[in-house]
Amino acid sequence: MKTAERFSDRVSNYVKYRPGYPPGILDLFKDRMGLHAGSVVADIGCGPGNSSELFLEFGCSVLGVEPNEPMRAAAANAFAGNRNFTPVDGTAQETGLATDSIDIVVAGQAFHWFSEKAAVDEFRRILKPGGHVALIWNERRLDATPFLKAYERLLIDFGTDYQAVRHDNLTVEQLSEIFGHKFEEASFPNRQVFDLEGITGRLRSSSYTPAEGHPAFRPMIEKLEEIFAEHEENGRIQVLYDTNVFFAQF
Repeated sequence: MKTAERFSDRVSNYVKYRPGYPPGILDLFKDRMGLHAGSVVADIGCGPGNSSELFLEFGCSVLGVEPNEPMRAAAANAFAGNRNFTPVDGTAQETGLATDSIDIVVAGQAFHWFSEKAAVDEFRRILKPGGHVALIWNERRLDATPFLKAYERLLIDFGTDYQAVRHDNLTVEQLSEIFGHKFEEASFPNRQVFDLEGITGRLRSSSYTPAEGHPAFRPMIEKLEEIFAEHEENGRIQVLYDTNVFFAQF
């Protein structure tokens, strides 16, 4: 499956159940990257707009670059009527954006899908001199609670290519080498609280889990229901994250 098509059948669950980003990260962008109302932000691989929303609420102009048509349509629908958001049919390697036009390039939950060298060259082209790149991931804590340990085991047991596409092994040193610029890192706590329907939707939003109709889909859901029943408190469980931001000035 082409990378751009991985989430085509996951859009609804992605929109409803993927985590957003804690508002505190805006202070990092303001203090360390010069973000201000009116900054031009390119959100590369913007999906349905989870990361774009943060910058739009702050008053930035956001160009949401997304090659997946259903995802791009979801973002366009989410921000319909907001003149500061422009959906763009493009990729990280060929954004279609103007040279020297962007203050900050952002990629939320996306950089690990890009062709690294071509994406770096494209970021360099579209950024204004002195512009910044910021790569953001919500990293699920794998063993912070008994539920999260069991959930990680479920993904290992049922995931179609979970181990291959994980992104939590990228480091500041690796990114600095890839980009040829010194990266820094900041981390912020984040969480979601789910009932059974919510955690089921969260699981199904992941591209590396079996889709409905796959032989492993029903056993996976039954296992999720089992571990939810074992660990829920008042009908809820928590999914804890570290929102990690890797950033550098070009």
